[in-house]
Amino acid sequence: MNISNEQVLAALRNVEDPDLKKDLVTLNMIKELSIEDKKISFTLELTTPACPMKDMLKNACFNAIKHFVDKEAEINIKITSRVTKPNDTTQLKDIKNIILVSSGKGGVGKSTVASNLAVTLAADGAKVGLIDADIYGPSVPTMFGLLGAKPSARETAEGKTLILPIEKYGIKLLSLGFFADPDQPVPWRGPMASNAIKQLFNDADWGELDYLIVDLPPGTGDIHITITQSFPIAGAVIVTTPQQVALADTRKGLAMFRMPGINIPVLGVIENMAYFTPEELPENKYYIFGKDGGKALAASFDVPFLGEIPLVQGITEGGDSGTPIAMDKASQTSIAFSEMAGKIAQQIAINNALRSDC
Repeated sequence: MNISNEQVLAALRNVEDPDLKKDLVTLNMIKELSIEDKKISFTLELTTPACPMKDMLKNACFNAIKHFVDKEAEINIKITSRVTKPNDTTQLKDIKNIILVSSGKGGVGKSTVASNLAVTLAADGAKVGLIDADIYGPSVPTMFGLLGAKPSARETAEGKTLILPIEKYGIKLLSLGFFADPDQPVPWRGPMASNAIKQLFNDADWGELDYLIVDLPPGTGDIHITITQSFPIAGAVIVTTPQQVALADTRKGLAMFRMPGINIPVLGVIENMAYFTPEELPENKYYIFGKDGGKALAASFDVPFLGEIPLVQGITEGGDSGTPIAMDKASQTSIAFSEMAGKIAQQIAINNALRSDC
């Protein structure tokens, strides 16, 4: 008996995306279905290349066809992705999702997290940009080995000059550190700083991006308000360390995103420097700054806890040498960043789907 398209699609209607709570056919995730005798091939189009459930969904499709159509079917499933975006994307329409990485205070590793999340998402196949919005202490030039680098520019047909972001590791990068002398302070008042940040968004040739990650300055100042009120933000990631002094400031930073007039979804909390593991004792964990502070913070605000990043020498060495540790796919820290990036992309896809249904 010949296998029909209708039979295969009927079988795949039994496979539900656990986040979006609808079946794959209804979600239009099944593409390019082809059948020849018992050979069935199709493309499973996910909502992000960083989907943490891609293998589970692929296996569920395989089992559904075997069970409902033909147990002897030869099945070939190709996985691709099409990153979703919020409905309101009239501004910066080629950038699908802007993700803010924030912290209540400096020194908690916010720039390290932003850089490694960008590297991880790009390695998964996403189109990624990174803005270093920390005007007074830019870190991206150092973390990507680009000290002294200067972006070029191009003229549009309308006569507008656009900055061309510098590309490295598959990421488009812009930082005020590319335009200022690294040994000189930047004594700018709020309006000057805010206008400079707006230029990094509006006057740059970003092209098409799935995710634009923004490394915010520490605290809750002018730049935070400017960005959150000027651009469509998909969500914010909060970085803290376990110490009470960091948690107290982070609590204020997280609360800022829930203030009227801002109201940005918090995608989750990341606890950096969570524990120390000596290289010679890889099974040991020493919680030298306290334990589970980030997890408790996430629970108190009812937001996801995205995971822990250990205090290891490789993170510092990677940032100082211009090679973020996420580039080393064998390291446990890189695996942790991969899991966190998957959760962030997953949460954005869920939020976008909920907005589309409204």
